[in-house]
Amino acid sequence: MESDVKQRILDAVDAGFDAQLATTRDFVAIPSTRGAEGPCQDMIGDLLRQRGYEVDDWHIDVNDLRELRGFGPVLHDFSKARTVVGTYRPSNNSGKSLILQGHCDVVPTGPLEMWETPPFSPVIKDGKLYGRGACDMKSGTIGTLYALDAIKMAGLEPTGRIHFQSVIEEESTGVGALSTLQRGYRADACFIPEPTGGKMVRAQVGVIWFRLKVRGHPVHVFEAGSGSNAITAAFHLIGGLHQLEAEWNGRAKSDRHFKALTHPINFNPGIIKGGDWASSVPAWCDVDCRIAILPGWSVANAQAEILSCVSAAARDHRFLSNNPPDVEWSGFLSDGYELKDSADAEAAFGKAFASVYGGAVEDLVFTALTDTRFYG
Repeated sequence: MESDVKQRILDAVDAGFDAQLATTRDFVAIPSTRGAEGPCQDMIGDLLRQRGYEVDDWHIDVNDLRELRGFGPVLHDFSKARTVVGTYRPSNNSGKSLILQGHCDVVPTGPLEMWETPPFSPVIKDGKLYGRGACDMKSGTIGTLYALDAIKMAGLEPTGRIHFQSVIEEESTGVGALSTLQRGYRADACFIPEPTGGKMVRAQVGVIWFRLKVRGHPVHVFEAGSGSNAITAAFHLIGGLHQLEAEWNGRAKSDRHFKALTHPINFNPGIIKGGDWASSVPAWCDVDCRIAILPGWSVANAQAEILSCVSAAARDHRFLSNNPPDVEWSGFLSDGYELKDSADAEAAFGKAFASVYGGAVEDLVFTALTDTRFYG
């Protein structure tokens, strides 16, 4: 990059930073947990229209996506789900095309008393912006939009088509990103500014979500021995799944990317609900679980192993052996991902990175999931 061009862009970034920060704070202030992303999508649509982008804002029809690879079951209300894409079309379409994507959905806040400040009242402290979703990944989304502003402010015009995509469901199914593919959006490269510490994801795990549905035998607690406690039975199944986790981590030692990591496969029982009364032996318990798989592993085969593990654990339980639990697929059914066949895009990104930060961009082997998997 020529030094004067680089400086013009950097100066434009600095000139627009106060506005970028204000927009980021407004974006973080929107409580866009699952199912409530609409106001965020409204805001993104308005920002894109103000800048002259061609805006495509549509409601997602799950039925259009069910047969596509990477689809994850949607078990919640999806009636308000939307994707927003802003397209820049150059006057001289001679360059490579690019997708810039961010997700606006955020995970739940957890207990409010554990926050120093309200999660959707963003504050700046010691040079950092705090709020739910500030890091993952609203600051990246707004930063990308203002980077495009800076290029224009510097008097430059990209010569390739650009799609700026704001998606939902990154945290639970991935169907937001999948909807852009179903809609026909494609490009030569895709950049997703997730909070990776300035590293480029070389490989990432896939993720499977499932729900254990355990049923017990309810009795009054005074005769608890004659019943079966669904909650303690669920813990028995969780123990079996931890054994599967250990087995899969053993297999990971032969993976060329993940072998250097001590524990790349993480099983997490993340939500547990059960019982109706403290003095009644609980008749039911549901446990929502997450487990990772590695690139190259079959989602279907992993599902079969999960079912086999749960069945084996149930057979080793006095009550469950005759009353087996159900397993319900409740979200992600996502392949692992490895970045490859990307020499041109990596070279362009590496050149820009070195120009600003100096040195080469480092690789990251990621034990979490991003929407990147849809664009490889």
